[in-house]
Amino acid sequence: MHFWARSAAHFLLITALSPLALAQQPVQVPPPKASTEQLPLQDLRLFTKVFDHIRTAYVNDISDSQLLENAIRGMLSELDPHSTFLDADSYGDLQINTKGEFGGLGIEVSSEDGFVKVVSPIDDTPAQKAGVQAGDLIIQLDKKNLQGLPLNEAVQLMRGPTGSAVVLTIVRKGVEKPFDITITRDIITVASVRSEIFEDDYAYVRIAQFQAKTGQDFSNKLKQLRQQAPHLKGVIMDLRNNPGGVLQASVNVVDALLEEGLIVYTQGRLDNTSQQHLATPGDDSNGLPVVVLINDGSASASEIVAGALQDQGRAVIMGTRSFGKGSVQTVIPITQEKAIKLTTALYFTPSGRSIQAQGIQPDIIVEPAQVTTIKTRSKRAEADLSGHIQNANGGNDITSKDKSNSELDPRLMKDNQLYAALNLLKGLQVFDQKLQKSAILEKPIAAKGTP
Repeated sequence: MHFWARSAAHFLLITALSPLALAQQPVQVPPPKASTEQLPLQDLRLFTKVFDHIRTAYVNDISDSQLLENAIRGMLSELDPHSTFLDADSYGDLQINTKGEFGGLGIEVSSEDGFVKVVSPIDDTPAQKAGVQAGDLIIQLDKKNLQGLPLNEAVQLMRGPTGSAVVLTIVRKGVEKPFDITITRDIITVASVRSEIFEDDYAYVRIAQFQAKTGQDFSNKLKQLRQQAPHLKGVIMDLRNNPGGVLQASVNVVDALLEEGLIVYTQGRLDNTSQQHLATPGDDSNGLPVVVLINDGSASASEIVAGALQDQGRAVIMGTRSFGKGSVQTVIPITQEKAIKLTTALYFTPSGRSIQAQGIQPDIIVEPAQVTTIKTRSKRAEADLSGHIQNANGGNDITSKDKSNSELDPRLMKDNQLYAALNLLKGLQVFDQKLQKSAILEKPIAAKGTP
């Protein structure tokens, strides 16, 4: 999708926090409006004086074009963390991430206090397998300090030939000293949607990030899961450490679960940045209960999905508060090779909530924890006692050996949030069955012999 070449179109972005943003949703570019305000002449004179001092007195020779580009970068970076200048390499990053395949380590990053901060490692990538975690600060790369280095330059340093190794020096909350992680670069192919069935009745769908085809992939997965398990009782949607991506993909994911209603709307100064997205008829899950897992690594498009499903009462949101990125970026081509990424709007959930700097508060807060089972010293049951009275209904006696529970799935032992989500779906199913049973018992029972 070579959308940047010779293009006069804008592209709305619900981006991750690095220059590796995804783009979609073309927007017509209005012609520049003539400003009714005079440019501040005194400030322009100040700029030219500073410019002249740098070009003549700076210790190293630097070209005028480089100075002007630096000025543009600084002007954008002072606006907010997501407005930035895009050179040819950054354009390439946009295309790579839209396809969902790129070379490198497999981490989404942002800038914090001059260091590179990990927003989230991408599933099944070298970084995730090496143990990189959301929230890690990368302070050195192959012993080279990263403090103060522009984020796009740090990202380029992390890339390299497949099979080559790079050493990240990490600062992690709760760990006393910085430590090194060695990662071997590889081709990163991101499968945005994967799924499986838990205990034959409950579906698990993981969305790692929102690519151009994620919405359709999610819809297809739901249909496949229902065919695979005809008696499916619920769906867990895992958006933890999902940094965002394509706006339209997040809309399509919500649309797959809603029959109607508002999904998200955006508001900006330009008319074409104020839009709303509505659901279309058809629920691909056929009304199954849904639990959505989020955490502080869930950002942007992930928050659109969680917020929409929460406001529309379609899902229970569980986990911890999300990241809180509620802004929309527009890529504006300046030349054939360069552009700016500018924050042009905020997005809002159906109820009018702005997620910006607040995030999505879960309906049920579940902090990460280690799940362990406690085994008692001895287990006894009535049926173990000698001479016990037999069951009055003629059922088989249950001994302590029969009552012993099977071992918990290792994945659930390591992931208490997933365990809690599964138990909630089970609880909803049990409650529904009890309501149905109660309705049957409430019907009057005819006395024997009554015609």
